[in-house]
Amino acid sequence: MTAAALFGHPEAVDRVYAEGRRERLADLTALFDQVVHAANLDEHLPSLADVEVIFATWGQPKLSAGHLEAMPNLKALFYAAGSVHGFAAPLLDRGAMVVSAWKVNGRRVAEFTLAQILLAAKGYFRNRCRYHAGRGDRAGAFHCPGLFEFPVSILGAGAIGRQLISLLKPFSVRVMVFDPFLRDDEARELGVERVSLAEAFERGMVVSNHVANNPATRGMIGRELLERLPAGATFINTGRGATVVEDDLVAALRRRSDLTALLDVTDPEPPPPDSPLFDLPNAHLTTHIAGSIGREVIRMADYVIDQYLNWRHGRQIDGRVTAEMLATMA
Repeated sequence: MTAAALFGHPEAVDRVYAEGRRERLADLTALFDQVVHAANLDEHLPSLADVEVIFATWGQPKLSAGHLEAMPNLKALFYAAGSVHGFAAPLLDRGAMVVSAWKVNGRRVAEFTLAQILLAAKGYFRNRCRYHAGRGDRAGAFHCPGLFEFPVSILGAGAIGRQLISLLKPFSVRVMVFDPFLRDDEARELGVERVSLAEAFERGMVVSNHVANNPATRGMIGRELLERLPAGATFINTGRGATVVEDDLVAALRRRSDLTALLDVTDPEPPPPDSPLFDLPNAHLTTHIAGSIGREVIRMADYVIDQYLNWRHGRQIDGRVTAEMLATMA
């Protein structure tokens, strides 16, 4: 049987590989009996020399050259979570395969964002605020044009952006996409209009941010773009807070009560208690719940187990991460 080990924060492993998933791994592999994490890695390293496969989740430590030399048989790491940026490069450099459940986690983000877009198209957030402030004044409450041909701008056509585009198809909305890596033929295939970043903000009644957080995108969204938003527009951020200049966003929301910001991520996260975002009636913050939460995380364990079986039986593997992909992935 394949020698395997579980890596990650013990609590995260218990949550993700729950409801029989850890036991299934023990049936499918010769599974090391301890969960390995940053604090006990060196202690257990002598027992990991035969390990061929790591099943991991949040808390996967970055393995040094010494760690990898002590695990000469390591062939693959299956990561039941999203971003692999913190640890993937040394593994890939050594020729080990890295597979991530980022598509599964991304699906949850796309579903969450879809719900917010549908509510924004109905004017829900402004309507609620003004209806409450007006104590039942229906005439004074905000009313939006509705979903038909509602213009939505999506920033980033990666895994999450593409899943969101697919989910929006039944709703007769007009979808525009900013992504410098998106080709014209791909845009036609997706059924979207390819636009510049400035156009995305000028024309979208909803602008939904899904760009990767990397040096090229940090602080990408600032005052100049936010001022281009049309009256009554909604900015959604389920990507990363660092891509937005937060002071500029606060200033824009203060100047324009017609704007709405739905922020599942911030920078820092969480914001400090005295952050003005908590006091702005047109800023709606959530605690990074767009991705997999609760029992949803178990689906990521199922995914990586399926990919392990594909690998073991020589079938096509989904979710594989390459060194080239790391340059543009979140």
